[in-house]
Amino acid sequence: MRYEGPIYRPPSEADSLLIQATIGCPHNKCTFCMVYKKGPRFKVRPVKEIKEDLDQAKKIYGQKVQTLFFPAGNTIAMPTDELVEICTYARSLFPSLKRITTYGSSRYICKKGLANLIRLRHSGLSRIHVGLESGDDEVLRRIKKGTNSSEQIQAGLWVREAGIELSEYVILGIGGKDRTLEHADATARVLNSINPDFIRLRTFLPKTNTLLLHQIEKGQFKMLSAHDVLNETRKIIEALDVISEIFSDHYTNYVNLNGRMPDDRGRMLGLIDEALTRDEKYFRPIYVGTQ
Repeated sequence: MRYEGPIYRPPSEADSLLIQATIGCPHNKCTFCMVYKKGPRFKVRPVKEIKEDLDQAKKIYGQKVQTLFFPAGNTIAMPTDELVEICTYARSLFPSLKRITTYGSSRYICKKGLANLIRLRHSGLSRIHVGLESGDDEVLRRIKKGTNSSEQIQAGLWVREAGIELSEYVILGIGGKDRTLEHADATARVLNSINPDFIRLRTFLPKTNTLLLHQIEKGQFKMLSAHDVLNETRKIIEALDVISEIFSDHYTNYVNLNGRMPDDRGRMLGLIDEALTRDEKYFRPIYVGTQ
C-alpha cells in the first residue's frame, strides 16, 4: 500500500484498514489545524492505484478485514462515481466488511447532495466523520471553517436521511473565553437539529504553525481553563435533546465522558461535577509553550 502526506484516522478507526483515497485537504484553512499545512496540495488518487492497494491488502490480510477507512482529510470531496467505484470494489474483495468510513466536511457533503449520498450508501459507505467543531456562526467564521450552522445542519440531515452513520466532532473551548456561552448554546442547538449517531468531544489544544496559536500568543484569543471547559461541556450536555452516543475518546479531554443520551445524561453530568471539585492543578496545563 502507498501513502502520501499525513495520514490521520479517528480513534474509532484504530483497527480499520487504511487505504488512501485522497491526499491533503481541499479546504485547508482552519485556524486550529496543522495537519495538512505543510503537506501536498489536495488531490484525488487514481482509482486504478486505489484498487491496486486494496488488492495488496487482500493478499496480506485475506478475509480478516472488517472495517475500512479511506483517508485523507476530506475524502467525501472525491468525485461520487469514483468513490462509489472504490467502495463497491472493496465490498467485492472483502465479503466480511462491516463498515466503510471517510472524513467529510459539511461544505463538501452539501455539494454532494442527498441523491449522491444515497448512491454512496448503496455502494457500501456506511459512516462519515464530520468536524462540526462549533454550532456558533461567529466561532465558525473566526476559525475559518468554511461553513455555517445552517449548512452543518443540512449536511447532517442529508447524511442521516441517506442511511449513513454520522459522527459529529465538537471542539470544546474553541470559542475562547468571550464566546464560550454562545459556542455551547449554538453547538447544542445544531446537534439537536441533526440528532447524529455519535457525538465526539475534543478539547482545544493549540498546535504549532497555526494561526490560532499566533492569536493566542498575541493575546487575541483567551483560552479556557480546565474548569471553564468542564462548565462548557456541562452546558452542552444539559441542553442536548438527542438519541446519540457521546464519546470523549481523545487525550485532550479533562474527563472521560462516554454514554448514550438521554439515559446516561445524569451520570455524565455527575462525572463533570466531580471533576469540578478538583483543584485545577490536578489537570494537565491548558497550554505550555508549543504543542
